[in-house]
Amino acid sequence: MGMISVQIMHLIDCPEFVPTLESWFVEEWAPWYGPGGAGDAKQDLVACRSKNQMPICLVAVGEDGNVIGTAALKAESVGDELGVGPWLAAVLVARAQRGQGIGTRLIAAMEDEARRLGFEAMYCSTDTAEGILKQRGWQLFGKATSLRGGVTVYRFEAADGKNQI
Repeated sequence: MGMISVQIMHLIDCPEFVPTLESWFVEEWAPWYGPGGAGDAKQDLVACRSKNQMPICLVAVGEDGNVIGTAALKAESVGDELGVGPWLAAVLVARAQRGQGIGTRLIAAMEDEARRLGFEAMYCSTDTAEGILKQRGWQLFGKATSLRGGVTVYRFEAADGKNQI
């Protein structure tokens, strides 16, 4: 099976995807976004109003023009008690499209965003994407706890080292 054609875009450029992503968030992260949870999926998505300041949201758009994945760059996430950031967060691919490299492409695009914005590093807490992060060279950083249980925190070196102070 060949790579499916995917276009990565900023959510700010395609706000029509917010309702679909909102329903995905509620389903995937029910303890946070579901009934009785402290999170507000729509509010978190609508907050992504910029390409140059956090929170920033990217979406993967399939050949049919529908959203098939998303990822965000945020100032806070599960694990921010470790005193670090920014965070790669909310990486999610439509169930029917999982296992086709879309998550990897979203993560790679967000690595590019972190570099473009001048961040030295980016972090991610996950209980599902460890394989992708390790494969892309992210380093084990620590442990944290989410509403779903324990998560592993990884660090991505975004800077090339030339502009370090």
